[in-house]
Amino acid sequence: MIKDLPDLDKPREKAIKNGVESLSDSELLAIIIRTGAKKQSALDLARNILSQINGIANYNSITLERLSLIKGVGLVKAITILSAIELGKRSMFLSTNTTKITNAKDVYKNFRYYIYKQTQEIFIILFMDAKNGLINYKTIYKGTSKNININPKEVFKEAYIHNASSIILVHNHPNGLCFPSKNDYVTTNSLLEISRLLEIPIKDHVILTNDNYYSFWENGDIK
Repeated sequence: MIKDLPDLDKPREKAIKNGVESLSDSELLAIIIRTGAKKQSALDLARNILSQINGIANYNSITLERLSLIKGVGLVKAITILSAIELGKRSMFLSTNTTKITNAKDVYKNFRYYIYKQTQEIFIILFMDAKNGLINYKTIYKGTSKNININPKEVFKEAYIHNASSIILVHNHPNGLCFPSKNDYVTTNSLLEISRLLEIPIKDHVILTNDNYYSFWENGDIK
């Protein structure tokens, strides 16, 4: 058990002495889950979890169901782990109070971690003020790995709720190809028509992959 280890090998004591950055993935996870299971220390359980999910780098494919089914984890520990992962993702992310979005490169820079290694398409709306400041953002839909269906009512309802001067559409392509599909063009043109009627401009539609982006505005698809 962890209590039987030398102090320098105990994750908490090691973190106090050398900083949390000195800990391995399994040691960090052991601190998060706090307790082990029958005949398993927290450190042993952490190592088993990481083995089962093929390492923490695959965090976007980790689900509550998958985690909770690992022997010794259960629902409470699974929620704790996912909460820690989400907190870490958000800490790498952005502050909506200070972020300016003036072009597609800014979208990519600020949101690529949000979509990194996602296996599903997700559709995000960025709500912008009159000075290109990001008021807020919201994931409207998650879809299959191939396409996603957007309800215009949901898009513009949220824009009104956030008192947005304009919006930016963002979605990812899990297959790594950032060029628009036929459905992407249909969705964009449909939302553009409604945006003109409601006088809430769509400034851009940006497709993100792990290492690239496509801007409808930069490519002349949005005037």
